[in-house]
Amino acid sequence: MEKVKISLEDVANLDFTTIIWIAAPVMFSLVALESYFSYKQNKKLYEGKDFMASTFIGVVNILLNGVMKIGVFAFFLFFYNLTPLYIPMTWWSFILCFIALDFVRYWSHRIAHEQRFWWSTHVVHHNSEYYNLSTSFRLSWTQNLKIIFFLPVILMGFHPFVFLVVHQIEVLYQFWIHTEYIKKLPKPIEYIFTTPSHHRVHHSKNEQYLDKNYGSTLIIWDRIFGTFALEEEKPVYGITKPIDTYNPFILVFHEWIALFKDLTKAKSLKNAFQMAFGSPVDYHKSEMEKINVHKARLKKQ
Repeated sequence: MEKVKISLEDVANLDFTTIIWIAAPVMFSLVALESYFSYKQNKKLYEGKDFMASTFIGVVNILLNGVMKIGVFAFFLFFYNLTPLYIPMTWWSFILCFIALDFVRYWSHRIAHEQRFWWSTHVVHHNSEYYNLSTSFRLSWTQNLKIIFFLPVILMGFHPFVFLVVHQIEVLYQFWIHTEYIKKLPKPIEYIFTTPSHHRVHHSKNEQYLDKNYGSTLIIWDRIFGTFALEEEKPVYGITKPIDTYNPFILVFHEWIALFKDLTKAKSLKNAFQMAFGSPVDYHKSEMEKINVHKARLKKQ
């Protein structure tokens, strides 16, 4: 079958927020149920202000995606029409796209933790010290910058409908793994798929868990590339340099603000590059050490 070029008008109705809006009532119902059981069992998995911040961030993110969808589609279509490759829309193309996209999502997620610039597009997902289903709502308002990581999959020639459906399934999968209520699942599932146990490790700031379990839907990439860790000790959630606020705008942009402030102090282009693309964990650990030294000096005085 010969590849037919697709116009923006052809793909405009493939609204990648539609599935989210359909799933939203189910998601909020499960959040309410988890919150209720947490309250009844005194587990303290939810905090009111934290929940409201997560919800506000999530709703704004969905609205932004709706506004920006034409730009995202235009980007996709430009490269889809550019590549000579073409994969017809069949049942197996969905499976192939899923494997390719999940592989790329592993690396984009990993880079977002290893480089400060990209961490700025992701940090809001980690800066809560609570871990519950509403945590999955915390998606950055600048996350669409990471579309460039999906270019290899787009250039493979998947039909836009295939790509968008698979991508939305991957995004929705993330919802149920943000819970403490589901412990360990049967070993075959734990070995292949990202589970709540694996993702609790990823969200914790325990030293042994830092920069582990990046897998989106499949955990096998972490096993292959040496970033896998089992959940052993109880996770402590949050980021290495805590931010003491529930203001959603600060939660989303605090890392961008800190990065740009540091870049204005850069002594050279090389220094600026190191700041922007160095490890955020190393940077924040050094910042915390400075704060602790300052506190110790104040105590002595």
